[in-house]
Amino acid sequence: MSGKAKVVDLSAMEARSYQERDKNVFYSTQAFKARIIELGQDGEMPLCQMGSHVVFIVLGGEAIVRVDDEDFVLNEGKCLITPPASISMRSAAGVRMLGIQIQGHSL
Repeated sequence: MSGKAKVVDLSAMEARSYQERDKNVFYSTQAFKARIIELGQDGEMPLCQMGSHVVFIVLGGEAIVRVDDEDFVLNEGKCLITPPASISMRSAAGVRMLGIQIQGHSL
């Protein structure tokens, strides 16, 4: 993106698997990165050591997100904001969310 405003239709975006997660990034700068995250039924995202702040906004479904040693239940309309941490997630029924990584900023 080159400094211009842009509307992104999150509902129309196709989400790829965790192994292809870089293809889910739809905006990236040195300061932050935005991506669609989707887990199917009984889906999991393995443990990741995040060196940035992360914002998760659930668009549909439900997930349990583990931040270090604490679990957070997120469902549609919920938002989780974390400092740099060890993060994993799982979903029994499936979830679609927006994930935003923010580098070098205090939240």
